Amino acid sequence: MREPRWVGWARRLVLGVLALFTGLPLYAMAASAVKPLGDVQRDWRWIPSTITFRPFADIWTTIPLGRYFLNSLVVSGAATALSVAIAILAAYAISRFRFPGRRVFSITVLSTQMFPGILFLLPLFLIFVNIGNATGVALYGSRLGLVLTYLTFSLPFAIWMLAGYFDSIPKELDEAALVDGTGPVGALLRVVVPAATPGIVAVAIYSFMTAWGEVLFASVMTDSNTRTLAVGLQEYSTEVQVYWNQVMAASLIVSVPIVAGFLLLQRFLVAGLTAGAVK
Repeated sequence: MREPRWVGWARRLVLGVLALFTGLPLYAMAASAVKPLGDVQRDWRWIPSTITFRPFADIWTTIPLGRYFLNSLVVSGAATALSVAIAILAAYAISRFRFPGRRVFSITVLSTQMFPGILFLLPLFLIFVNIGNATGVALYGSRLGLVLTYLTFSLPFAIWMLAGYFDSIPKELDEAALVDGTGPVGALLRVVVPAATPGIVAVAIYSFMTAWGEVLFASVMTDSNTRTLAVGLQEYSTEVQVYWNQVMAASLIVSVPIVAGFLLLQRFLVAGLTAGAVK
C-alpha cells in the first residue's frame, strides 16, 4: 500500500529540523574558529565580518596541544587494542565453550553497565595509589593507569557484543577448521575473526570513542605530562581571558580523528551493530 503524500512531507520536515538542530552548533563552532577573538567576544554574527586562520596556528602555542594530542592517541589506541584483543578471547570462550560459571560470568559482565562510572572513580584512585606505594609501579598520573581505567568501561560492552556476534557464526566453520588440523586458537584467528570483522570494527570504534572523549577520569588520573585532549582544552580558559576562537578551532581539530574514522568504517559499524542487535 502506497503511503499518503503528507507522510513523506512530514518525514522530510522532521529530518530537516533534526539536521538543522545538529548542524547549527557545528556551523557556530566553525564560524567562531575563523574569527578574531574580539569579534567572538563582541556581538556574535552568523556570517563572520573578518575571516582569519590565525587561531588554528595559535592553538599549538597557547597550550601544549601537541603533547595532549599524542597522549590521547596513545591512550585511546592502547585501550582500543587491549579491549578488542581481550574481548575476542573472552567472547569466543563464552560463545563456543560450556564451563562452570559461564552464565554467572556473562551476567556479571553485563551488569557492570548498570552502574554509573563515577562510582568507580574513588576505588580506582585508591587502588592505583596503593599499588604505586607497594610496588613502585606508577599507575596514578600515568598513561598505563588511564588505559587500565578505560578498559573497565569498554571491556564489558565489547565482550557482550562480540559474544552475541560469535553466536551468529555457525559452529560448523570451527569444526571444519579443526578437521583440517588447526586448533581452537587457529580456528578463532583464521575462521571466526575474519567472519566477525564488522562486529570487531564496531567494538573498536566504540572503545576508541569512549577513551577519546572521556573527561572525568582523565581529569583525576592524569598530571600535566599525561593530560589528554578532553582535559587539556580547558586550559584555553584562564583567570583573565577565554580564547573562544582557539577553543573552537581546537575542538574542530580534535574531532577530525573520530569523524574520519567513523566515515571510513561506517559500513562495518552499521553491519556490526545490526548483527549484534538481531542476535
